[in-house]
Amino acid sequence: MTDSRWLDAREARLWQSYRDAYRELMRALETRLITNSGLSGADYALLHPLSVAEDGVLRTRDLGKSVGWERSRLSHQVSRMEKRGLVCREECVSDARGSMVRLTEVGRKAIEAAAPDHVDAVRTYFFDHLSRDEQDQLTAVLERIVGTIPADPCTTSDCDE
Repeated sequence: MTDSRWLDAREARLWQSYRDAYRELMRALETRLITNSGLSGADYALLHPLSVAEDGVLRTRDLGKSVGWERSRLSHQVSRMEKRGLVCREECVSDARGSMVRLTEVGRKAIEAAAPDHVDAVRTYFFDHLSRDEQDQLTAVLERIVGTIPADPCTTSDCDE
C-alpha cells in the first residue's frame, strides 16, 4: 500500500463542504418531492429519462446506465413503480435476452405534475445561490472531475479482494 496523501485543512474543509452540500441538497429535494408529488427521488430519477425517451420506452440496461444504478437496484425500483402503475416492463423485440421499461400514462402524468415544482426546488436550493459565472465554473470543474474517474476504480488502485 502506498503512503496516503492526507488532506490539508483547506482540502478537508472543501471536501466536507461538498459532502454536506450534496447530502442536504438531496435531502431537501427528496422531502419536497415526496411532500408535493408523492414521488420519491428514485421514482423521479427513472421517470425523467423515460419521459424524454422516444415513445417513453428504454431498454432496461440503458435506463440503469442513465441513472448509474446496478441491475438489482433498478429491478427492485421498477417493480415498486410497476405496482403503482407508473411503468410497465416489456420484452425486447430485437433481443430476447433484453427487456424494456415503458412509461405508462399514469407515470407520464405523475412526472409532468411533479416536474415544475422539482425544477423550482432545484432553482431555489441550488441555482439561485450561484452567479452565471459560478455556474459555468462549477460545470467545468465537475465535468473535469467526472472525466477522470475510471469506470472501475479497482483497475487503477489497490482494492481489497
